[in-house]
Order: sequence, then structure tokens, then C-alpha cells
Amino acid sequence: MTKYSYPLDVSAINEILPHREPFLMLDEVVACTPHESVTAIKYVSADEPHFAGHFPGNPVMPGVLIIEAMAQAGGVLSHISNGDLFPKPLYFLARVEDARFRRPVVPGERLLIHVDADKVKRGMWWYRCEARVDDEVVASAMIICAPGETG
Repeated sequence: MTKYSYPLDVSAINEILPHREPFLMLDEVVACTPHESVTAIKYVSADEPHFAGHFPGNPVMPGVLIIEAMAQAGGVLSHISNGDLFPKPLYFLARVEDARFRRPVVPGERLLIHVDADKVKRGMWWYRCEARVDDEVVASAMIICAPGETG
């Protein structure tokens, strides 16, 4: 199993995940316990392209992108847990359950994402996810990802 030294920066995350700008939603991975949990950070910046239209004069991070950030953190957990498995599986979002958004996330905030592995079955991962700004929970969901083939 590959060893990592935390925090992981964007270049290290790019070695783990296939996502790239502008769709990479993680800036740092601050901790990971394989098969158990991961904690990551997304620095919400005013220059992100979605803020131009969501919403002009009142920028709010789209909830779907918060879900995506939590799913990407889960992807980091899955990849680190699988170590040097070759070929490296590509995980796809299969389902989102019980998503809750408690308040808007705006530019200048730091989104702290914590993901716990709930279970793994037939290569599918169930993640219990929570996103916080400071000590306040802003979003939570159960996210299920499945390994898949690329075309």
C-alpha cells in the first residue's frame, strides 16, 4: 500500500483522482485512515466559474458541487484504501441519499469535508459525508460510488 504524508496538496490529489480544473473540488487532503475516513478542504474562491451565474451579485456555491466535493473526498479514500491496485479503478457516483443543505456556502469560506466509509460491498463504497464551515454543518449526505469502465 502506498504511504502518504499529510496534508496532500493539489498535485498529490491529481495523482489519486482523475478530476482536473475546473472540476477538481478539493484543495487539500489533511488526513486519511484507509478503509475508515478522510478529511479534505475546499477553499471556496470568488473566481470559480460557476459564481458568474449562481447567482450574479449574490454568489452561492451550488449544492451539487458540495455533493461532488464530498464524493471526490470519498474517491480519495477509496483509492488510498486500494493502495497500488492495478489497473486503478475509476469510481462513479451511483447514488446520493439523504442530502441536506443547512445554509449557503459563499466565496471566502473554507469547506471542511469529512467522509466516513460506511460499508464496501462488491467494490461499491457507501460514504457518510459531512461538510462544515468553521464548526457549523452546512451539508451532509450518504453517497454511494461504484467502480466502472471508461469508454
